[in-house]
Amino acid sequence: MTKATPSWKVQLFKLNYDEREYSAVQETLHTGWITMGQKTLDFEAAFGERLGYGSRCLAVSSGTAALHIAALALGLGHGDEVIVPALTFIADLNVVRICGAECVLADITSESDWCMDPEDIERRITPRTKAVMIVHYAGYACDMEAIARICEKYGLPLIEDCAHSPGADYAGRPLGTFGTLSAWSFFSNKNVSCGEGGMVVTRDPATWEICKGLRSHGMTVASFDRMKGRAISYDVVEPGLNYRIDEIRSALGLVQLDKLEAANARRRELTQRYFSHLDGIQGVTLPFRHFDRGRPSYHILPILLEPGRDQKQIANGLTADGIQTSIHYPAIQGFSGYRSRVNPTPKANHVSGHELTLPLFPTMSDEDVDLVCESLKKSLALAH
Repeated sequence: MTKATPSWKVQLFKLNYDEREYSAVQETLHTGWITMGQKTLDFEAAFGERLGYGSRCLAVSSGTAALHIAALALGLGHGDEVIVPALTFIADLNVVRICGAECVLADITSESDWCMDPEDIERRITPRTKAVMIVHYAGYACDMEAIARICEKYGLPLIEDCAHSPGADYAGRPLGTFGTLSAWSFFSNKNVSCGEGGMVVTRDPATWEICKGLRSHGMTVASFDRMKGRAISYDVVEPGLNYRIDEIRSALGLVQLDKLEAANARRRELTQRYFSHLDGIQGVTLPFRHFDRGRPSYHILPILLEPGRDQKQIANGLTADGIQTSIHYPAIQGFSGYRSRVNPTPKANHVSGHELTLPLFPTMSDEDVDLVCESLKKSLALAH
């Protein structure tokens, strides 16, 4: 018998869409051009303007595509090692492995700070290290001063995985402007939500040209330029891929960018409401509770269950009450394709076994937060 899909009272995430997104898509369809074109150019320009610091942006088909282009642009390959986060989505490691390089995990800083530990990054550097890749977990900035200093000391390029962090900063400087390259995701549950899509960003003109070629078959002229009559043919100067975004997603991205500041402000309000409910509750620790490195984007709401609390049992209790949860992220060492290829990271592994992600999205109501917290408290009491 097929198991019935739960009827959620509070989903993990809901789209922050209204008539503006619907109108943007309809307008784009009416133009008669839906592959990469003027909307994409406008989206890239708007994204770069928000970042500043001379950021050059290329919209692509996904966050993974952005990471892959960044890795290829740095020439990662066989014999190379890349230091990557121990607590992250698997795409970070997959793109490194697909390029032929090996992943070396750096652990998180502590149970209250789940970003990468700069000291552990430095401990992992060897003569084979070719690059460092970081993730701003949940939209909270890594210690960029320390990490930038380490990369400069060893002459290592830095890739910032900014999938969680549109609108976030470190000491006033936008995330994504510190590294040699940064990669962004516009997956459905992200702060800028286009269904799929991503952005690769660099401040270096030569690196930008390499990325541009990698995005679209190594071609010197885009289809949009030929349609506009600006060229009739093209050259291919290097091997490339088809990682192009389409005009519909770029149109959605433009609307979502306009909403970002207000949406992140609402995420902050909801996060503070969660904190007020859960501060001091036995059985739960709140990571990033006293974060002070900059302005977060509040992408997700992670909690840490204390030892002795069964992660699955607590999640099942919330599910029974119609509350959807998730885990960010399962331990990489537990994946069959990686368990024999990565080093131990005890702090990140502890988090993976005790983390629970609660619902958080801009259109969530205060009453939704109250409902989630009451269900969590009940589940904790029953599981004790």
